[in-house]
Amino acid sequence: IRCDFFLMKRTVVLPTGREKDILMDITSLDSDPEGIVIFCHGYKGYKDWGAWNLVAEEFAHKDFTFIKLNFSHNGGTIQNPIDFPDLEAFGNNTYSKEVADLNSVIAWSNKEFDAPIYIIGHSRGGGVVTLVAGRNLNVSKVISWAAVADFKERFPVGEKLQEWKDKGVDYVLNGRTKQEMPHYYSFYEDFIKNEMNLTISKAAKRIRIPHLIVHGDKDEAVLVKDAYRLGSFNPKAELEIILGANHTFGSKHPWNEHFLPDSLREVVDKTINFINSSNKL
Repeated sequence: IRCDFFLMKRTVVLPTGREKDILMDITSLDSDPEGIVIFCHGYKGYKDWGAWNLVAEEFAHKDFTFIKLNFSHNGGTIQNPIDFPDLEAFGNNTYSKEVADLNSVIAWSNKEFDAPIYIIGHSRGGGVVTLVAGRNLNVSKVISWAAVADFKERFPVGEKLQEWKDKGVDYVLNGRTKQEMPHYYSFYEDFIKNEMNLTISKAAKRIRIPHLIVHGDKDEAVLVKDAYRLGSFNPKAELEIILGANHTFGSKHPWNEHFLPDSLREVVDKTINFINSSNKL
């Protein structure tokens, strides 16, 4: 545990009972918070990417306990959570595992703290929090940042899908680390097997809690139309479009500044206002 301007920061390894444990860090101002915020990273992401640590501090200063997790199969390890040393785990990741991971963290938080739980997900993580919010009764509000609206359409089709099946593996280049990161065909098979539970539109239609959708209109990775699609699945959701913002809201890795980029500052402020508001459904 280390204290930084009265903030308490600790790292927890959460056993899952599955193949891999979950590494998470917890930033808080005190032991009696207004609420628990659980943050899920996106594709090829991790809890310490870019300005996420500054985001955690912003929420903590508003009297939230902020939990950032590395999904168990994101490719990081407990010893090295950033540089994807476990490519075998990355290759064997599935959406089902990420949903199970988030549910595990929610269950742990519910036992550890006596406070409402809010979940935030960025990009692919935004899809995951939407899936979980449609079913998990321990979640009070859900927020997606630059979220995908459909997982299935992001898989290859036709000849490319058949080629993936024949080879059993496909690779994607990590621009930062220059690693060739594997995706085993089992990723697709798991989705098809569990498609009913992994379809974001179906989950969004089931959401009965306050739901905020945030997206940048200059997002180059997940187009802003996905935000409008998400909103159409749940017409009671609130939609905030951040003008001029890209997929990471101005952040990049590494982020060496001691302040948030303007767009991400706007996202954080809107999210905190949403959590603190007495939303009427």
